[in-house]
Amino acid sequence: MKSILSSRFLPFGAFVVLNLCVRSNMARTIFSTGNAIQSNLYEYNYSEPVTCQIYCHGPLLHTVQMAHLYKDSKTFVDMKLKNLPNKTLEEFDAFMLAKNNTPTETDIRDFVDTHFEERGKEFEAWIPNDWKEHPEFLDAINDPDLKQWGSDLNTIWKDLGRKMIEDVHKNPEYYSIIPVDNPVIVPGGRFIEFYYWDSYWIIRGLLYSEMYETARGMIENFLSIVLRFGFIPNGGRIYYSHRSQPPLLIAMVKAYVEFTKDYSFALDSLDVLEHEFEYWMNNHTVQVKGFDVAIYRDNSTGPRPESYREDIETSQAFTTDEEKEQHYSELKAGAESGMDFSSRWFINENGTNDGNLTNLKTRSTVPVDLNAILYWNAQIISEFHEKAGNAEKSAEYKIKAAKIFEAIQAVHWNEEAGVWLDYDLINQKPRNYFVPTNLAPLWTGAFNAANSQQISASVLKYIEKLKLDSYPGGVPNTLENSGEQWDFPNVWPPMQYLLVKGLENLGTAEAKNLSEKWAQRWVKSNFEAYKQTQTMFEKYDATRFGGHGGGGEYEVQKGFGWSNGVIIEFLAKYGGELSLSNSATQTVSLSTIFSLTVALAISLFGTLLGQSLW
Repeated sequence: MKSILSSRFLPFGAFVVLNLCVRSNMARTIFSTGNAIQSNLYEYNYSEPVTCQIYCHGPLLHTVQMAHLYKDSKTFVDMKLKNLPNKTLEEFDAFMLAKNNTPTETDIRDFVDTHFEERGKEFEAWIPNDWKEHPEFLDAINDPDLKQWGSDLNTIWKDLGRKMIEDVHKNPEYYSIIPVDNPVIVPGGRFIEFYYWDSYWIIRGLLYSEMYETARGMIENFLSIVLRFGFIPNGGRIYYSHRSQPPLLIAMVKAYVEFTKDYSFALDSLDVLEHEFEYWMNNHTVQVKGFDVAIYRDNSTGPRPESYREDIETSQAFTTDEEKEQHYSELKAGAESGMDFSSRWFINENGTNDGNLTNLKTRSTVPVDLNAILYWNAQIISEFHEKAGNAEKSAEYKIKAAKIFEAIQAVHWNEEAGVWLDYDLINQKPRNYFVPTNLAPLWTGAFNAANSQQISASVLKYIEKLKLDSYPGGVPNTLENSGEQWDFPNVWPPMQYLLVKGLENLGTAEAKNLSEKWAQRWVKSNFEAYKQTQTMFEKYDATRFGGHGGGGEYEVQKGFGWSNGVIIEFLAKYGGELSLSNSATQTVSLSTIFSLTVALAISLFGTLLGQSLW
């Protein structure tokens, strides 16, 4: 990763103000290409660029988005400017004056065609330098059709590779994209830039595909963004610059180190990782039962730029500007959660989860997963400091992790339900509705391993009670059919991963058996969808074996980064036992086949021997 002061980032630095208030611990590590240098750690205060007056808010954005020129509102805010922002704004003012502030749809379309280029101009297709035709994980797969599928998924990385053109770095003011040095693997479909939490599963898939250079480059991009913004935005666009997504950067570094054993990379990154963790603890916490717990929130005003018209339309249910502004904040907090949108965030006047987007109360819901991830982050940072020989800092973050752990058990664990539950700040009560994240502490290790048997019995009873094992296409994200894309019947790859890894981490035979069953079912159902369509989807349908999902603000997207990553990991882990000739939940292991073969041979030999004796 290049230093934040490198020439490549200097144009972008025109709207990143360096507040030269040096922290008390002056010697901090900032990165230069391949080498760590000692420098002062500055506070980076994000100062909004003039480009945001086009892509983030303002009359031009409002006029274009409300004209409904495009089926998907994201189309416009991803377009490249043909002129400098100030010139474009001046010409827009003149345009509106000439049209008496009432331009027709045709007028607006002509203005856009004159002043903007089509979306996607900031990228060029890129085949990763470290792509391998036959990574080792393929050798672990016995079924020939699954092996070929694994090879196909490995090839999809080439289709999703993107590299920013040099003009983005020279003239960033013409784009809504956030410039980064290294090429990336994008999710796919309408998501043509990087996204924060998507990248965790993409990077894990890359690591299993032995594309270590590509994975490291994506992590280095995120580290540089923390230095520039103070945190990692939702995605790689300036209109995402006031909200984040589930904080998985530290887990990305942990995964990279586990595969490469390159601990020096992790140790050199520690200051940035600490900054990312502390950003969340300093800007996202509230008090519940005497504990600091984290929530999702947003710091901007107005509708989401990428869904501007849609947000304006849903805000019509409110009468005052203040109510509408609160609604916009709830929508953006929901987007920060990654689950945009779901009845998980609905709190109506009766305190239940019935409703629609006007009932969003994301900022008043304490989410299990966010706090479980932050616990994990503190644990990893402590581990890295211990590896660096810094016992004092290791102990400091061990204590931070312990405090979050205590909060998770006090606020989220629900003895009656037998799992962890989100907490309703408005009604001061747990939200006893199923979401896979109710098991997130199992995924991140935020549970007492000494009580694994008891927790396992409780969790499995919960699963059985809700009949979560009865869905042929995977465990749905909720049991509420609201029409939102993070509700029933949609089932999402990262949530299946969370459930499978969480049950595996419990360590009991019963939990591990269910974990393996769900992983294998997920692989087979995804394969069925791929066999029918030659496509990996963003989400799937829990009610149909091999069915893809739907609903929400946009059509189901194809690609798809995190879907590929999860399946590649499951193929690497379970491919030796999986066979498509068996049912979705039944497999025959190689050892079983060998035993049956030996038994058959002995039987035949005995028969022949008996015949010869007679």
